[in-house]
Amino acid sequence: MDDGVGAKALHDARVDALPRDWSERWEGSDRDVRTVVAGMPVEVWDGFVYDRVPWGRFAHAYGSGANVPDLLEQVRSVEVVTAERSLRSLWGSICHQGSRGSVAPLVVPFLLRIAADRCAHPRVGALFLVAMVARCDCQEDSRADLLRVADSDDDHGHFDVGGYFQNWTVEAARDAIAADAHLPIALLHDPDPDVRVAAAYALAAASGRAGEISAALHDRFRIEDHARVRASLVLAIAQSAREHRHEDAAVFTRALWSDPARPAEVRVGAALGWLCLVEDPVPDDLRAVLDACVTPELDRAMASVPWLGRVDRDGAGSTHILRQLLDPDPFRRSVADGRLWAEAEGCADDPPF
Repeated sequence: MDDGVGAKALHDARVDALPRDWSERWEGSDRDVRTVVAGMPVEVWDGFVYDRVPWGRFAHAYGSGANVPDLLEQVRSVEVVTAERSLRSLWGSICHQGSRGSVAPLVVPFLLRIAADRCAHPRVGALFLVAMVARCDCQEDSRADLLRVADSDDDHGHFDVGGYFQNWTVEAARDAIAADAHLPIALLHDPDPDVRVAAAYALAAASGRAGEISAALHDRFRIEDHARVRASLVLAIAQSAREHRHEDAAVFTRALWSDPARPAEVRVGAALGWLCLVEDPVPDDLRAVLDACVTPELDRAMASVPWLGRVDRDGAGSTHILRQLLDPDPFRRSVADGRLWAEAEGCADDPPF
């Protein structure tokens, strides 16, 4: 037997067994960050009682999480420069080069409360950090993956730079958002459109309270008048629906992109959402929508929509990248070669699913 092949087989078998080993050894213990976050009294988060949180038990990219409370307190500083610099340091530590440190979920409830404080400075950045911690670094280069929040333990095992089972880290962060969903839900009505975008992005990653979150996103969408926020709300609705298997979401997004009375950013966002929710070939009328709606003006409006921003790694333009994602084959496929989407009744203003 080839030694190289044998070594690879042993390595692959070990990697496959790691999640099972972790579950057997640590699940439900004080080393399971999901258990720690779930068991923390809410008054700890509300009162910023840092000394009741076991920071040192968990880690980030640069070692022990014991320094995280100091960074969090500086993020709350009345000095803009101090607050923003500290948030950047916190981000670089707990969300580093695609790795989410095991201490990160313990930060999420505090960041949500910082974002809810109108006197705090880096409110948008705090929400985006929450949203990033609650998402794995999935390969977002296909319709199947673009709206994926995280892999399940059964799909792939991910480990951070310190060897901690990162699937648990992401799961704990998502649970923390769900537990405090009322905070970002309230921020959907914040006067700052950047806060509204970031709140929608964070809510789409929550592990639970799906019906409540979906209703809140729909309610805001009905009255939203800002282009970038509208597009973000559509994608948040689609992502939450994908995670929680809301079958009516495909009907909702199709009704939006096929409605010529809708704004361009809504139709393009809905087209992306629909394509990520179904496996159907790209229909010609959807391509026509993109041809009509995708303009330089729209590209500028949607450049900071977070779902598209994660795809636009080379700065080529988010809507350009969007079209590349929808049609990776240079020769467009004909819908005659595949199955058209199912005919479905419903309209985009139906009650939230």
